[in-house]
Amino acid sequence: MVSHRRTSQPGPVTLTGVTVLSAALAAAALSPAPAAADPADGPAAARGSAASRLTELYDQAERATEKYNGADERARSLRVQVTNLQDRTARAQERVNRMRGRLGVLAAAQYRAGGIDPTLQLLLSEGPDGYLEKASALDRLHRSQAGELHELQVAQRALEQQRRETVARLADLEAGRKTVARHKKAVQGKLAAARRMLNGLPADVRAAYDRASRALGRDGILPDLSGVLPSSGRAAAAVAAARAVVGSPYSWGGSGPSAFDCSGLTQWAYGRAGVSIPRTSQGQRGAGRQVSLGEAQPGDLVVYRSDASHVGMYVGNGQVVHAPYPGARVRYDPVGMMPISSITRP
Repeated sequence: MVSHRRTSQPGPVTLTGVTVLSAALAAAALSPAPAAADPADGPAAARGSAASRLTELYDQAERATEKYNGADERARSLRVQVTNLQDRTARAQERVNRMRGRLGVLAAAQYRAGGIDPTLQLLLSEGPDGYLEKASALDRLHRSQAGELHELQVAQRALEQQRRETVARLADLEAGRKTVARHKKAVQGKLAAARRMLNGLPADVRAAYDRASRALGRDGILPDLSGVLPSSGRAAAAVAAARAVVGSPYSWGGSGPSAFDCSGLTQWAYGRAGVSIPRTSQGQRGAGRQVSLGEAQPGDLVVYRSDASHVGMYVGNGQVVHAPYPGARVRYDPVGMMPISSITRP
């Protein structure tokens, strides 16, 4: 197992008279004023309150983003199911049409010979179901005719089942589209509120926030990962992919190759390694074997918060690569940057 050190979180760094959390915190660059400060002091306390609210808004936006990702993934799956069902229904309809065509030829021959058998005429109608159940009908048909008509009955039942399934999936898909739209609206609302709050901050505080958001490593320093070796070839490929896009912008709903949200980054990186994992951070929590922090190896997925609403990839030496929040870049941060929910090895 590759060794790594557990990184404790250092204290905040003071910039331009307000407290700014280092880039280690995944959805914030600002923190409240020190506890010793008098709340009545004014500017520092107000800025700290705004910073806390900004962090909360980004956290809420990320949770909404993961709900959007989950709803969108389900809608995509339903679209595939609907397409497949429509194809199968079309093939079933063609089969029924061919069978009815063959029986039509038989009916024409009987007509030319002196009239259509009334049983055959009934069975060629739109609803032959039930009539074949009567033994008297089978008795009046030649064996070959009975076989053809039985096949038609089975094919028609299959066709109706396909139609019912298609209608049900289409209803699910429409509900899924509404769910996607609802979560999308929630994300956009949270991000708009965060932008308004950020724009309302004093210029020096906003500049400090922007600097922290652009940083690619804690305090602007990239970690030393020399000598760190992942446990497997696919983990090595996933780590290499994640590290290669450090500096790419965060984009909610983004899954690469040029912009990412948190789970989009880890899914994309493992996809580059030829491994399929779920789209959401909640799904990725269950995408492999659970390990402890002490057992963490490069390539493991570190899932954060009790609701598993954020995820990053452990890359060794106590560091993760993750897409933190809107306006920030894919970057390195200490593995202990926020409460860990679980660590999963795909």
